[in-house]
Amino acid sequence: MTRALNAALALALLAAGCAGTQREAAPPSARKLERLAAVKAEPAEAVRILNGYRAGKGLGPVRLDPALTTMAQRQADAMAAGDSLSHDAAGSFTSRVHAAGLDTVRAAENLGAGYYSTQEAFDGWKKSSGHETNLVMPQATRIGIALAKNPQTRYGAWWTLVLAAEPEKRRERPVGPVGYFGSNPFTPR
Repeated sequence: MTRALNAALALALLAAGCAGTQREAAPPSARKLERLAAVKAEPAEAVRILNGYRAGKGLGPVRLDPALTTMAQRQADAMAAGDSLSHDAAGSFTSRVHAAGLDTVRAAENLGAGYYSTQEAFDGWKKSSGHETNLVMPQATRIGIALAKNPQTRYGAWWTLVLAAEPEKRRERPVGPVGYFGSNPFTPR
């Protein structure tokens, strides 16, 4: 009976391993749980860190944006749920920009995992040329930052930073005749 139970358990564990996730096989250590419980995204600190870095490069400041923060949180949550450090975890970046109602093409995203403080996440991004390019995007004026936690994943802490320029201003066309005569486009002849 015990042999059959062990065989069934082994088979179940083997099948679970084929599910495609990279979750930890063993329960997380007490140290990992303690570190994970202490980590938090600190938006004000993120703005301070990034603005200091950008000022040192002669660039303008950014401010926290609620829409970008919501977008970042969805991405961080999707990465933590799927144990996947991927720009496509919550859908493609382009589709997420459109779904968030952003009308700017000047947007970027930095992802990170395994960082246990806001400062640590930024230090990692500064050391990566692609991420650093996003941090110093000249048009960036606003950001959203988010953290998701899942102790059953290999990294535990999952970070997303979204940067964007101001939305493009739409030009309004004057209402009136299509034709244009003389110096005043609103006065038909």
